[in-house]
Amino acid sequence: MKYPILFALLIVLIGCKKTVEEEPVIVDEDNGLIELVNTMTGSFNSEIQATVDSTYFNISLHMYPIWPEKEGHWLYVEQALFDKQEEPYRQRIYKISRENDSMFRSETYTFPNETLWICKWQTPEFFNKLLEESLIKRDGCDVLLKKTENNTYVGKTNAKSCLSELRGATYATTEVEISEKKIISWDRGFNAQDSLVWGATKGGYIFDKM
Repeated sequence: MKYPILFALLIVLIGCKKTVEEEPVIVDEDNGLIELVNTMTGSFNSEIQATVDSTYFNISLHMYPIWPEKEGHWLYVEQALFDKQEEPYRQRIYKISRENDSMFRSETYTFPNETLWICKWQTPEFFNKLLEESLIKRDGCDVLLKKTENNTYVGKTNAKSCLSELRGATYATTEVEISEKKIISWDRGFNAQDSLVWGATKGGYIFDKM
């Protein structure tokens, strides 16, 4: 009777050892990065600002996560006049990552066949059909963001690094402030003489979260 008991005990010990070896390693999530992505996610518009100041249009802004199975944090971004949701004037994909202990980076990408993706922010799983290798990075257009003591994120592009040919521009700049309930975004285009050729003149668009 001794040997069967010893044999059974040996199997139990081996089984426990195997279980410990196969136990998955738990990797800590970057809570700061996730918080930023969650803050950026949602539908926004500038209706309040447009009502107060007629020089601003009522613009809709939609930003929603895509590719949950891929490495990194990706957002599909779509902007349109509020009463022309089916005709967006800007479609982008942002990749949000951590730059260092205090900074985050937002990279900007364009992609082919933009009309196929209009309003697909409502069904983010549709972007599983879009291949990451088809994206075109807008070099020099990254926005570096830093969290402030007021729990907002502020950032901008580097001076003159984001090239643009829109409406006679040579380069474009972006300044942004992101908070829990709104996003302030100021996009402008300048020509070779550093004169403004497009974009708001008074300040950024104020997008309130819906």
